[in-house]
Amino acid sequence: MRDPLIEQLRSIVGSAQVLSETADLQPFLTDWRGRFRGAARCLVRPGNRDEVAAVVRACATAGVAIVPQGGNTSLCGAATPDASGTAVIVSLGRLNRIRAVDPLNDTITVEAGCTLAAVQEAARAAGRLFPLALASEGTCQIGGNLSTNAGGVQVLRYGNTRELTLGLEVVLADGSLWDGLRGLRKDNTGYDLKQLFIGAEGTLGIITAAVLKLFALPPVQTTCWLNVASPAAAVELLRRAKDAFDAQLTAFELVSETALGLVLQHIPGSQRPAAVSPWYVLAEFSGSPPAAVEAWLAGQLEGGGVSDGTVAASQAQAARLWALRENISEAQKIEGISIKHDIAVPVSSIPEFLSLADAALAAAFPGIRVVAFGHVGDGNLHYNLSQPLAADNAAFIACQPAVNRLVHDAVHALNGSISAEHGLGQLKREEIRRYKNPQEMALMRTIKHALDPRGLMNPGKLL
Repeated sequence: MRDPLIEQLRSIVGSAQVLSETADLQPFLTDWRGRFRGAARCLVRPGNRDEVAAVVRACATAGVAIVPQGGNTSLCGAATPDASGTAVIVSLGRLNRIRAVDPLNDTITVEAGCTLAAVQEAARAAGRLFPLALASEGTCQIGGNLSTNAGGVQVLRYGNTRELTLGLEVVLADGSLWDGLRGLRKDNTGYDLKQLFIGAEGTLGIITAAVLKLFALPPVQTTCWLNVASPAAAVELLRRAKDAFDAQLTAFELVSETALGLVLQHIPGSQRPAAVSPWYVLAEFSGSPPAAVEAWLAGQLEGGGVSDGTVAASQAQAARLWALRENISEAQKIEGISIKHDIAVPVSSIPEFLSLADAALAAAFPGIRVVAFGHVGDGNLHYNLSQPLAADNAAFIACQPAVNRLVHDAVHALNGSISAEHGLGQLKREEIRRYKNPQEMALMRTIKHALDPRGLMNPGKLL
């Protein structure tokens, strides 16, 4: 039987850009981790903002839910439809144009389907830097980065995606287009509407383009892998590095030996860069003379803050060091399923959080394996849990509610957040209600109802 809505969508974007066969849809119905699986009426691939608007109008008229999807790299199931098979997936991958680069204003205007790597390359071609950096940058798309307010490894210096965004273009739930593509750093003319859509996970509208900030390319970068005794030692080393280098310290990542061990086991070509240590720091200094960094590191070695380490002697060696950090998630995926947490606490509270959570989990689940790593420079840790034997994890996953309670209670006790940069999606939609102020939840529902009164935009996510 012919589906009138699908036929209408084909007339908007062309038959080749509407997928409705089960086999064709499969790659778009599962999240990156394989934790969530859904179904869809069809998938539509619009080629420009006007087609996005027309697709949304058609779905709104038919009363059909819409699931926006970028590179499908969400870790919380935010881009996966539910199991009803009634929703239309709107894939933004064809909106992949760099619309403008303005080096004098330090801005770049890009469409939502551009990969993060493509935006970085376009900025570099103009002699500028777009600093958002994620392990998934070759496949994740700017629209998804905006929708989850992505963080990454350089938040310490440049801020989250929210801080990197000056303007947005958004298709609203009724199919109308809001053009807020202004490259202004000062615009005090009322509510800052773009902030509503950044971090909203596609529940208020579909971002189709953005004006993003650019920065000067650093003339030199020094990357080093450092052995430290504990998270407390890492936090103290961070303080000293900031005192010495201020904004020239652009990344400061914490990696446990357990996390590194998984990379060495599962990622071909990985090599241990220094002696074995319980914890490691991967630090990047931008703009400082390498000799100054090395002199400072020599002082840390002499003082005992660092016990061993290596300084990259080339870009290739720096890339290999970064690969050890960026491949942790991939190594975990190969190892098997795990219970993941993306938490934030004040930087000063990182050691206390790890102590509290580790102890609570060890008491409740003897033998549990903790894989901890992340952006210690901004207080964001990825705290992932599994059993040492992969075969035991299917049963362990059933304990996720109890595990989450222990971890998130520790986070809440330290005035932290249960989602630092991954968003809520389906994974934490119910969990957030335990920790977020009821008034905040009510305000978010008010905003959702005002912009999407029929609840058609990415239903079942975030709220």
